[in-house]
Amino acid sequence: MKYETKKVHELTATQIEDILELWNVPQWNGITTDEFRTSFSNSEFHFLVEGNKILAVLRLNMDLILDIDDKEHAFMEVVGFVSSEKNKGYGRKLLHYFKDHIQERNLEVIGFCKAELRPFYEKCQIRILYNQARIIKEKEGTAWINSEDDDTLIFTLSDEKATLLSQLPENKTYLKDQ
Repeated sequence: MKYETKKVHELTATQIEDILELWNVPQWNGITTDEFRTSFSNSEFHFLVEGNKILAVLRLNMDLILDIDDKEHAFMEVVGFVSSEKNKGYGRKLLHYFKDHIQERNLEVIGFCKAELRPFYEKCQIRILYNQARIIKEKEGTAWINSEDDDTLIFTLSDEKATLLSQLPENKTYLKDQ
C-alpha cells in the first residue's frame, strides 16, 4: 500500500472512473473526464493505493468560503472521502498519511460529517466540533437551509480559526457559492 496525491489534471481516465464508482453519486453517472476535470479543477486528490487499485480516496477542495457574520473566511475542505471496502483500515490509514502531509505543508483543513460517523473520526483522532456544521446555511434554489451535516472536523487549523468555528451559534454563517 502507498499514499499518493494528484491534481485533477494528473488523473488518468481510469482513475476518474474508479473515483466516480467509489463515490457512487447518481447525478454524476455519465460525467465525462473533461467535465470531471472542470468540476474539480481546484482540487487535490489523495489516495491509498495498491498497484492500480484505489483502496481509499479523498478530495481536498480548495474553494470553501464561509461567510461568518458578514466576513468571508477561506478553508480547505475534505470531501469525497471513501474506502473501497469497509472495516479494512484503509480509510484510517489514508487519514493518517493525509494528516502528516497537510501538516508538513502547513495547510488549514476542515471537513464535515454526520453524527453516525463520529466514532470513526474519534478513532482517527480528528478533532470534532460537535453539532457545529448544522448551523451553516447552504443555498438550495433561492432558499437558505441548514446543512445536512452535523459536525465540523478539524484536520489542521489555526487556534484563531478553530475558535471561530467553535462559536458559530453566536454568528450568522453561510456557505458561499463558488
